Amino acid sequence: MTINSKYCASNFTNALLVGSALLSLGLFLGCVPSTTNASSPNPSSGTPSTSDQPQNAQTSQKSPPSLTTTSKMSKLNMKFNELTEKEAYVILNKGTERPWVGELTDNKRKGTYICRRCNAPLYKSDSKFDSHCGWPSFDDEIRGAVDRHPDADGHRTEIVCANCEGHLGHVFLNEGFTAKNTRHCVNSISMRFIEEGKDLPAMIRAKDDDARAQAGEKATKE
Repeated sequence: MTINSKYCASNFTNALLVGSALLSLGLFLGCVPSTTNASSPNPSSGTPSTSDQPQNAQTSQKSPPSLTTTSKMSKLNMKFNELTEKEAYVILNKGTERPWVGELTDNKRKGTYICRRCNAPLYKSDSKFDSHCGWPSFDDEIRGAVDRHPDADGHRTEIVCANCEGHLGHVFLNEGFTAKNTRHCVNSISMRFIEEGKDLPAMIRAKDDDARAQAGEKATKE
């Protein structure tokens, strides 16, 4: 049998080429894990890598302008004393607490009654009297401390703190309880009592009502 040397050489050359190609492919595939990290970004897609995520998270948390602005806004919105749900119901939503449950209804100590929301002095103990109505009653307020508005019911007169406009209760006239013929019927929960001899807390002034607040402070010193 005669062997064609040219044919063998050709087959040998082809085998070398195929082998070389397979070897190169094997080396390439073997190199993928070592040269291509699954957490590395894909340059073409722009997708952030796993290793980039902590940095991105840190960047997303590092946003001083918005956080600072939010913080300042929160402080402005929460300028006055924090209120419980029951206090807010009365002071902000103009509700009424049940009679005979208030801690200040039967209080007979000497001192000053202040607004629970803003610490503004409202009434002196000398003006408090027992009207047997179930709520603290006063026949006069500290000058400039209380504002009066027609009530939403169209009949009564609402009284509010002149500084922060927190709801206090209602005022009634000509009932004959005292010589002043006036009764401020105030929700106990709308006030705090500061006993005589103790320092009054600083009043938290409403931003656009400093003049009136100052007048109220001056009246308490007279």
